[in-house]
Amino acid sequence: MPKVVGVRFHGAGKAYHFDPAGLPLKTGDAVIVETSQGVELGIVAEQVFELPEERLPAPLKPVLRQATNDDMDHYDANCQKEREAFRIAADKIASRGLDMRLVSAEYTFDNRKIVFYFTADGRVDFRELVKDLAAIFRTRIELRQIGVRDEARMVGGLGICGRVLCCCSFLTDFVPVSIKMAKEQSLSMNPAKISGACGRLMCCLKYEQDAYEDAHARMPRPGHQVKTAEGLGVVEAINLLKETVTVRLDRGGEADLITLPNAEVEIVGGKPNKKCSGCGGKGKSSAAQPRASAPEV
Repeated sequence: MPKVVGVRFHGAGKAYHFDPAGLPLKTGDAVIVETSQGVELGIVAEQVFELPEERLPAPLKPVLRQATNDDMDHYDANCQKEREAFRIAADKIASRGLDMRLVSAEYTFDNRKIVFYFTADGRVDFRELVKDLAAIFRTRIELRQIGVRDEARMVGGLGICGRVLCCCSFLTDFVPVSIKMAKEQSLSMNPAKISGACGRLMCCLKYEQDAYEDAHARMPRPGHQVKTAEGLGVVEAINLLKETVTVRLDRGGEADLITLPNAEVEIVGGKPNKKCSGCGGKGKSSAAQPRASAPEV
């Protein structure tokens, strides 16, 4: 199988595969590679490994060389120029009154192109802006519209957990996240509590989703009739994390509520109440709980 090496650009995001060209590369090495956008400097994120041909990108471009001290000095100089280019572009956007938010400016390593990343609510006619910038920088200009998730990855920051945002630290790809995941995990439907810095649903909702789905598949739902060591009863609530079931025995009265491990409960009939995806072990049936509306995210 062909050997490849994973290279990441600008510190975060997806690692792209390149032909190591026989170079002794290790994680953290700076390398110069040929990309579809031109010559770029990247950091080795995945050491050399073998990859089946059917999974190889076509064509597989080679690593040109390991970065030298001169290459690193040139890269640092480009970073300085990017800050100046960002300031100039932001001023031009403001002067033309364009409804767009500039996020980042990036020079290609060979200085043949500057890419300006921006966000906007809709389409923006930036043709005149491109002419202005091309006249100033005397090089090829590209404006690229990105989404709010990509903006958060570029800008960075801290999540409500107090840690660096997942998207700019270790996540390589964005995965689909739905409001159904928050409901199945019995989370608050308050948008402020389940949304990330980008304003979209938090990526971390996906991390434990498989465990919740597995628990749902093995546990009864509120409304199911079950058999226990204490007798027959109806499921009032479930706790997915503890995997316990709260059952109301067929005796009447609040004192007949008991909480048992899921392994000690056997479903014998009844229909599950689909309004409750695990009531969080609060000891209330879903019929007694108001249905929360999904936030707009």
